[in-house]
Amino acid sequence: MDYSIQLYSCRDAMKENMEATLKKIAEIGYTLVEPAGFFDHTAEEFKAMIDNYGLKVSGTHTGWPALDDENFDATVKFHKTIGTQNIIIPGFGFGENREQLEDFIAFVNKVQPKLEAEGMKLAYHNHSGEFIPTVYGAMVHKEIEERTNVDFEIDTYWAFNAGLDPVETLERLKNRVHFIHIKDGFMGGKGKPLGLGEAPVAAVYEKALELGMQMVVESETQDPDGLTEAEICFKYLKSLEK
Repeated sequence: MDYSIQLYSCRDAMKENMEATLKKIAEIGYTLVEPAGFFDHTAEEFKAMIDNYGLKVSGTHTGWPALDDENFDATVKFHKTIGTQNIIIPGFGFGENREQLEDFIAFVNKVQPKLEAEGMKLAYHNHSGEFIPTVYGAMVHKEIEERTNVDFEIDTYWAFNAGLDPVETLERLKNRVHFIHIKDGFMGGKGKPLGLGEAPVAAVYEKALELGMQMVVESETQDPDGLTEAEICFKYLKSLEK
């Protein structure tokens, strides 16, 4: 199995020494990475690093302002240079009012066809709040599902934390989900490395395997550090293969 890791998991080490971190990620056994920031490195520098260690980019977490008219061309060029066609908006923030949600949906519907014309794909990554009614009464994820054609990167822990069955969520949205965050933790928002929380990680794993979804590890707590958590998660996934 080829597993990806959201590099936010190792943000402590990435900030300290990106190349050494990518080397360690490859040594653990990951073959794919999902960056969430490049710490002032150019696309060419990052590509050289991942090439050195046999890594590829499954996609990136890229804030939606990077896709506005001013930044669009540079963002597309950056992604083509590092070798991925998948741009994932890492969250909307739910907005303080209906107007902000309307602006976001209009933005997605404007940008997605522009990306498709460049051979790129757009997806949206959830937290828990998208599945809980906002102060202005909207269910953000439902609105994005119904009013856009964007794909989804389902964060299965945050869906669980919102009270959903993440396995049912993957099945329901399977035609629009090509990669997931496989993640663990406890209700209330306390994350843990895979196998150490109460989220249904093994069931999520089986469903993702069944549906052919790319699994992207995320473990956010850096306890005691990001690379240690990354290794715990990888070993847990390998145990599920047996």
